[in-house]
Amino acid sequence: MSFSRDDALAALRGLTDPVSGKDFVDAGLARALNVSDGAVRFVMEIDPAKAPQMEAAKAEAEAALTAAGAAKVSIVMTAHAAAPAAPAAGKGPAPELVARKPQADGPQKVPGVAKIIAISSGKGGVGKSTLSANLACALAAEGKRVGLLDADVYGPSQPRMLGVSGRPASPDGKTILPMRNHGVTMMSLGLMTAEDEAVAWRGPMLMGALQQMMTQVQWGALDVLVVDLPPGTGDVQMTLCQKFVVDGAVVVSTPQDVALIDARKGIDMFRRMGLPILGLVENMSVHVCSNCGHEEHIFGHGGVRAEAEKLGVPLLAEIPLHLSIRQAADGGAPVVVSDAASPQAQAFRALARGLIDSGAA
Repeated sequence: MSFSRDDALAALRGLTDPVSGKDFVDAGLARALNVSDGAVRFVMEIDPAKAPQMEAAKAEAEAALTAAGAAKVSIVMTAHAAAPAAPAAGKGPAPELVARKPQADGPQKVPGVAKIIAISSGKGGVGKSTLSANLACALAAEGKRVGLLDADVYGPSQPRMLGVSGRPASPDGKTILPMRNHGVTMMSLGLMTAEDEAVAWRGPMLMGALQQMMTQVQWGALDVLVVDLPPGTGDVQMTLCQKFVVDGAVVVSTPQDVALIDARKGIDMFRRMGLPILGLVENMSVHVCSNCGHEEHIFGHGGVRAEAEKLGVPLLAEIPLHLSIRQAADGGAPVVVSDAASPQAQAFRALARGLIDSGAA
């Protein structure tokens, strides 16, 4: 019988957290637990002041799981800072809503990667991940050495869109070998978890996961790394800007006002962090009927162009809402690959050429 999640939980319940005195599971030390083919993976979020104790506890967990029958054990420790004591009611400084500047050590280059482009959106559902996959494939078709990092940790969709499955290998337990398809080197948290498994992580774990995927993946020599960010203005976006040298952001929005409101917030955050805005992309710009070719502006038209002019940044592309784009993404071969001569594929190719000509890619 293969080693199961229940087997892993039973082994971990037999261990005691040296800080709380609870068992590992009740103490919350086995976060994002995943068991596949006998391999056990989880994250331990710890107080950095207790690191020596927790290193011993980690070793104990590895030994217990191996003894229980696990074929392989991978435990990642990530530290969180202790929360400051709350001031008495009515006393102390008011809370600040200010984006912090990068630390003194500053952003670092990713070895072997010449350019990094962040693909962002203010809200979900505007087609940011679809655009990321097609842009990566379009850049590869233009002769670039391209990587794609799926940093949308709560909704990692790039494995499905690029037709990649299986788990990345690790030759030494530290470095990770990325997957590759359609000329694109790709890494995603979705390759490390089951497709229907939620990633219930807080800020420190998200930041740790992003840094690991940026620095521990063997990207090789890349002309450009496309980073598919989660929607919004949270920990992942701020960590990327603070820890790594990013050449610019492409902001994706649909034309309607409700999407543009959130896109403006994302643009404002990037500007506060000192990240250049390469331009805006209007996605789902026009619906093209697959039967008769009739064009209809379901979400309005021109809103993103007007916003780009207002902000003084380029409108990089207007991507149509077309059935073939969705079908290609669901089928694991983006439309740039599966229907390269189509007008919708050519829209992505034009976007890629524009970024190359501007020196961004």
